[in-house]
Amino acid sequence: MKKGFTLVEIMIVVAIIGLLAAIAIPSFMRARTTSQKNACINNLRQIEAGKDQYALENGLTNYAPVEATADDATAFGLLVGIADGYIKTFPLCPASTSITAATRTADLSAYDYVVNVIGTNATCRRVTDTHILN
Repeated sequence: MKKGFTLVEIMIVVAIIGLLAAIAIPSFMRARTTSQKNACINNLRQIEAGKDQYALENGLTNYAPVEATADDATAFGLLVGIADGYIKTFPLCPASTSITAATRTADLSAYDYVVNVIGTNATCRRVTDTHILN
């Protein structure tokens, strides 16, 4: 008598594995999306904390630009810096694939976040419908 598995037994095992994968993969994708969203919102909180600290130290009120020119380059330069900035490095949205920490450029439109004026929340450029700081 030969020992081994029959074709039917192997097909049943493959079907069970396929069924488990069909159940697990959507849950994994949903968990991944949720964690990316939460990480992005935490990045927005960090940017807001840096803006708030800058505003307190410089006596600025709501809707005052981070700097008189109110452009993103000035705001970016004032908030980010290892020695004297309020944010050590400018964060990246985890859902973004457009830029990595190694390929950052001087082009601010390539970055994932817009700083905005004091009193207005920073925004994510990449996923605008769910990555919102409330």
